[in-house]
Amino acid sequence: MSNRTFVIGVGMTKFEKIESRDWEYPDMVTEAVGSALVDAGISYARVQRAAVGYVFQPSAAGQRALYEIGLTGIPIVNVNNNCATGSSALMLAREWVQAGVVDVALAVGFEKMTKTALAGTGELPKVTTLDDHLKVMTAKYEWGRGPMTAQLFGNAALEHMERYGTTTAQIASVAVKNHRHSVNNPYAQFRDEYTLQQVLDDKMIHPPLTRSQCSPTSDGAGAAVVVSERFVREHGLEAQAVEIVAQALTTDTAKAFADRSMVDVVGAPMTRAAANQVFTESGLTIDDVDVIELHDCFAINEIITYEGLGLCEPGEGGKLAESGATTYGGRVVVNPSGGLISKGHPLGATGLAQCAELTWQLRGEADARQVDGARVGLQHNLGLGGACVVTLYRAGTISKGS
Repeated sequence: MSNRTFVIGVGMTKFEKIESRDWEYPDMVTEAVGSALVDAGISYARVQRAAVGYVFQPSAAGQRALYEIGLTGIPIVNVNNNCATGSSALMLAREWVQAGVVDVALAVGFEKMTKTALAGTGELPKVTTLDDHLKVMTAKYEWGRGPMTAQLFGNAALEHMERYGTTTAQIASVAVKNHRHSVNNPYAQFRDEYTLQQVLDDKMIHPPLTRSQCSPTSDGAGAAVVVSERFVREHGLEAQAVEIVAQALTTDTAKAFADRSMVDVVGAPMTRAAANQVFTESGLTIDDVDVIELHDCFAINEIITYEGLGLCEPGEGGKLAESGATTYGGRVVVNPSGGLISKGHPLGATGLAQCAELTWQLRGEADARQVDGARVGLQHNLGLGGACVVTLYRAGTISKGS
């Protein structure tokens, strides 16, 4: 059995600078889930299963978080897939509904991070989940003192520049755009606009990436209620239901390491494979997409992802970013929320925040950041080590009484 699946309720907290708000992870989950249930118009008692994602909390933290909302005895599954954790939880919830196991599933993602969570030590770790990735990097680039992920993506940027002639200004233009978009997002950690020169002149984290081209450490949570078509119709929720029309989760293959390419190491092959799967499953193409929330953990990854999703040919991502085609008035609006760079990146919550933004966009509820006429949305959530989830959403696919 393969049931159609719909998001009927979403919620998220404002993403905050770590240690700036006096809250614990059950508090943020209660806030995000409470908002999603209100949005859906249902009580927690209706939820039959929950998938809860996080990276930096101990085992069974999902239970501890949801026990604050209700002790209903439902199955709760904890999910950790690095930075793709939130969308992996969403995919699990969707699969339960799609398979007919439940009619109502809850997906939750949260993170309460620390100052040392992603900090660099200046030394190569003895054992990490990224051993194969680091072997490729250190064979060509000297081990630096910045955070490990900044080194991986910074060196991917250097390779992209060397191979295709991509410029520092083109990479920085991604950050300029996303910071500008976040001005209109009350959930964003940063809401300041920057000039291109300000981005280029900011503190260097790992060449060529400056601080404002890197996602920050953040606290926050997001949630989504996923239901069957039957539940939508029985409860008259057609007007708010956004369909998940296709979804794919991919991981690294030999391709990620075969060519000793940093662009491949940071996930380009996973993105291409997941995108191809969802477009094949849905019958849609990248040209049908009106709005995209993608994983811009670093500015270069937005450019690499343009190419992986098929928005442009390999090597053309820098020119696309610079052209203005991925902002309002262009070909497609990418990261209207401000993206990870400006909205923030609490690792477990990011995928559910992307889901929330696209749901609001496709309902026409995104206020000052609304993309006119948005009907099809694409979500891209990437975790090194590795996992990539691409999800396609479409509005208006279920009408009342049809």
